[in-house]
Amino acid sequence: MFMVVLSLIGSVMLASVCIGKLPEPEVNIEVLHRPFICHRKSKYGDMLLVHHDGYFENGTIFYSSRRNNEQAMWFTLGIREVIKGWDLGLQDMCAGEKRKLVIPPSLAYGKEGKGKIPPESTLTFMVELMEIRNGPRSHESFQEMDLNDDWRLSKFEVKQYVKKEFERYGYPPNDTLQENMAADIFEKEDKNKDGFISSREFTYKHDEL
Repeated sequence: MFMVVLSLIGSVMLASVCIGKLPEPEVNIEVLHRPFICHRKSKYGDMLLVHHDGYFENGTIFYSSRRNNEQAMWFTLGIREVIKGWDLGLQDMCAGEKRKLVIPPSLAYGKEGKGKIPPESTLTFMVELMEIRNGPRSHESFQEMDLNDDWRLSKFEVKQYVKKEFERYGYPPNDTLQENMAADIFEKEDKNKDGFISSREFTYKHDEL
């Protein structure tokens, strides 16, 4: 089976060359350290806490979270909160793992650049993953909200979840605000307007993400 897969891949690559199609840009990933024990690996929808250093091609450092005495950064993987090269290069990563990512311009800041990043810059990042948490659109979060295990969320279930989040982060109770937040969630997520948010409506990764 493995040889069949390799053969198919080779055929596709040959066909691409024959019609002159340019290969898609890729992120060069080098694992610098991987912990011996890995309880879970990062996937799209997870929230990741990372420290990182960024370098230009000539080796000049343009950013370092630790050297700048900044806290590690939280972001959600796969929804374009960060450059596309990070979304691609930080999948299947363990907490405690360190990676070196070499990212071409098209997967970084492209023709425009950004701030101190010049246009068409190939960037290198040293990234250490500190922690992984369930993201707001993860299957695990849906299960936590689905109190009666019927694979859909009622307005009551969503409001209970919002209330619990308030308590978790130490915010004072506010029934009106929680009611409004639950209503806003339903307005955005109940696509077919049937009064429930299905598992697909909640976890589906839209094309633009």
